[in-house]
Amino acid sequence: MIGGAALIEDDLLSSANLTRLLKDIRACRVCAESMPHEPRPVLRAHRSAVICIAGQAPGTRVHNTGVPFNDPSGDRLRDWMSIDRETFYDQRRIAIVPMGFCFPGLDEKGGDLPPRKECPPQWRSAVFEQLPNVRLTLLVGGYAQKWHLGSDAKKSLTATVESWRDYRPNFIPTPHPSWRNNHWLRKNPWFDEEVLPYLRRRVRDLLRG
Repeated sequence: MIGGAALIEDDLLSSANLTRLLKDIRACRVCAESMPHEPRPVLRAHRSAVICIAGQAPGTRVHNTGVPFNDPSGDRLRDWMSIDRETFYDQRRIAIVPMGFCFPGLDEKGGDLPPRKECPPQWRSAVFEQLPNVRLTLLVGGYAQKWHLGSDAKKSLTATVESWRDYRPNFIPTPHPSWRNNHWLRKNPWFDEEVLPYLRRRVRDLLRG
């Protein structure tokens, strides 16, 4: 009984630590003077999450709504995972922790700028210390792949995704689900044929467990 009470107390303390951390992140203004808009950090996390989606950074629509992957890219990602919106946004099962928490702005051609470099050293390790139950991290795009895989990442995104079997069972690298990668997906049909069936089985098994 005493041991059980201690575990409950530890769980409550850990949950409080994550709640405080998320509050601090959402109040972060480290990049405020370097961006053309008010910072709006967007992420979702809970200590019970078993899957984490490590993306790049919020886009315009996500910045406006405060909901991660609330756009066509999110629709495609949910299709890749074979889950509905309700499951996708159940933070008790799925955490969403992008490389950059704020929309970084647009470049001269109207495309999204890279994730801000300030986020990972400021916050990222602290977040993952509070996610002890994550058993699968989807590495969506090259920035997440390089951060999580380190020297095990290949020289290109394509080479890293092609080597997806080497990173099982803890990681699955994918391209970003943006429409901008339609050409990549057509050029690399093995992603649909080989990676997605495994991804869907792994997601299904973890969510059932």
